Amino acid sequence: MQVKKIDTFSGHRDCVYTLEKTKNPHQFFSAGGDGLVILWDLTMPDVGELFAQIPASIYALCIDELRNQLWVGQNFEGIHLIDVDSKQEIKSIKITSSSIFDIKIFENNAFIGLSDGTIVVMDVADFEVRKHIKASDKSVRNIAVNPFLREFAVAYSDFSVKIFDLQDFSLKLVVNQHINSVFTICYSPDFQYLITAGRDAHLKILDVNNNYNLLQDIAAHLFAINDLKFSPDGKYFATCSMDKSIKIWDSKEYKLLKVIDKARHAGHGTSINKLWWSEYENLLVSASDDKKISVWNFEA
Repeated sequence: MQVKKIDTFSGHRDCVYTLEKTKNPHQFFSAGGDGLVILWDLTMPDVGELFAQIPASIYALCIDELRNQLWVGQNFEGIHLIDVDSKQEIKSIKITSSSIFDIKIFENNAFIGLSDGTIVVMDVADFEVRKHIKASDKSVRNIAVNPFLREFAVAYSDFSVKIFDLQDFSLKLVVNQHINSVFTICYSPDFQYLITAGRDAHLKILDVNNNYNLLQDIAAHLFAINDLKFSPDGKYFATCSMDKSIKIWDSKEYKLLKVIDKARHAGHGTSINKLWWSEYENLLVSASDDKKISVWNFEA
């Protein structure tokens, strides 16, 4: 596998914490410690458009594709709802005084993960809080939905992954495979496996249909793994880490295929926080504490 950095986007004034898709496969949003939400276009190198400005750090963005609205999680305040076409804020709601680490939308529910261990469930159409799910006192770091089993998985800083029912939000299972905070979880494209990772720098491959039993444990990075994403064709997945590297893995055999770092590929010089893998020309986008966003091209 050959990898080449084809672009670096510079526009943020602080660490970049999150990336989110748009309805166009060549466009994406970024946000971070400066409170700026910037819209980028992969066909127009380093030309970012200021989409919104929020007076606090932003760790979480989520696009409501049905309504083409962007949910922005403002730390210590709540949710800002922005219409993508008009770029106007439609609504906002203060749901917490904690940090918002993740937002996931499925059907008419928005699941919002907070640093106090609460999951706030909001009605998307009515923009109202439906329920609070409190299963830990430690942070909710990441949420992943399995539509086939009608359940969702949640990564916690209490070292666990918890599985909840999508209908009544009841706790179905607690998975304890990590020895430190779990930062990121992702279902495989066929939803047969759940991959989890976090501060212990290990990848855990869990068998979804066998009670989430551990299939494989991989010592993947030197320091905490912050995010993981599958390629659009499902053949690969990428991990990014506090060790300043991105690693590309075969998604069938979980073999390491490529290491992207500063020494070999002019990669990031600080912790890499988030990834987004675009259908547009199979480009991988990475966001870092170095305030930059890098774009990577792959050839098998």
